[in-house]
Amino acid sequence: MAVASLLWTLFLFSIIFSLQSSSSSSSDTPITRFQQYLRFNTAHPNPNYTAPVSFLINQAQSIGLTAKTIEFVSGKPILLLTWLGSNPNLPSILFNSHLDSVPAESEKWIHPPFSAHKTNDGHIYARGAQDDKCIGVQYLESIRNLKSRGFVPLRTIHISYVPEEEIGGFDGMMEFAASSEFRDLNLGFAMDEGQANPGDEFRVFYADRIPWNLVIKAEGIPGHGAKLYDNSAMENLMKSVELISKFRESQFDFVKAGKAANSEVISVNPVYLKAGTPSTTGFVMNMQPSEAEAGYDLRLPPMADPDVMKKRIAEEWAPSIRNLTYTIIEKGKLRDHLGRPIMTPANDSNPWWSIFKQAVEATGGKLAKPEILASTTDSRFLRTLGIPVFGFSPMTNTPILLHDHNEFLKDTVFMKGIEVYESVISALSSFEGVSDQVI
Repeated sequence: MAVASLLWTLFLFSIIFSLQSSSSSSSDTPITRFQQYLRFNTAHPNPNYTAPVSFLINQAQSIGLTAKTIEFVSGKPILLLTWLGSNPNLPSILFNSHLDSVPAESEKWIHPPFSAHKTNDGHIYARGAQDDKCIGVQYLESIRNLKSRGFVPLRTIHISYVPEEEIGGFDGMMEFAASSEFRDLNLGFAMDEGQANPGDEFRVFYADRIPWNLVIKAEGIPGHGAKLYDNSAMENLMKSVELISKFRESQFDFVKAGKAANSEVISVNPVYLKAGTPSTTGFVMNMQPSEAEAGYDLRLPPMADPDVMKKRIAEEWAPSIRNLTYTIIEKGKLRDHLGRPIMTPANDSNPWWSIFKQAVEATGGKLAKPEILASTTDSRFLRTLGIPVFGFSPMTNTPILLHDHNEFLKDTVFMKGIEVYESVISALSSFEGVSDQVI
């Protein structure tokens, strides 16, 4: 009787253990790991980098990757994961993504932005779902699958997770790209983030536009609001505003006429105007100010001539003869170390392009016409060094929601991205080409 009771107890325990193991297994999937990564609040102005880096290190170690954390600026870690290739003397491959995200206005979301809530139709809502925590997890999941099939890369593969991309990358990738640690990677090719496509083709980007911040300041004689002055501060500034507006319209006309994509023209957008003498009720209306200021966001494609643009600003938009001064803050370069426009050839002259394209097509996917990214990513710091880089986030039939309310990614789209990256990573890391000079 006692033996029967013991056997029955052991039987019950085995069932409970089996159920617990099954439950644990079903809760540890690519989707749940993606959700876990999304739940780390890495939004500015106070991104939490410690928790997601620990999570990523654990994931990397679980699939046999080595992990190294580097800090060029205190509290802003760069995580570097490595899968050693069978021929580490060949130039390596880098897959990059960023840890940080832009802020989210919680009250304007249908689900909390850091809950990673998954709806019945498979939409995973979270800040960073598209920009760009998706690829950060897809890299790892792809390698997990490749390793499970016994694949061994020829070239060494590196995965980097960098901070501060959303605020310029200056304490993240810029510092990393200028370091000896980066040079030691001996990179031959890299991939970084792209964007979703509402259509059924994968978008790929071969260049970024470079942001310039332009501030124009005007000075003039202050005086009574009823008096007409030559060269008053506001008059001089408004002349500049009119000229800049005409230039903006001329660039926009190319886009409207279908002669150029938005990312192929120089965009100039006013972001602030500052003038007037404050009062308790607003501004003193019968007093003309002695100073006025306007700020603009400029985005220049790689084919733009920076010297021509600076000449236009100095001679037309803010000439000193109208008592105007200006400041330009360039947040990147338009020319590489050899003086060439910073872009990666997206044609058969570039062997990396051919391999990448074939790898995507091998999964049944199709690439859209290669584009210049309208905004800016960390890719520019690598391309400046002559390293070929493509921006690519495998999201089709998906609305573009980066930086928007209710950012989401559908579970099936995320899983397809893993399949695509398995093909891409295996193909790129198997390239035996002898032509490994930077492009």
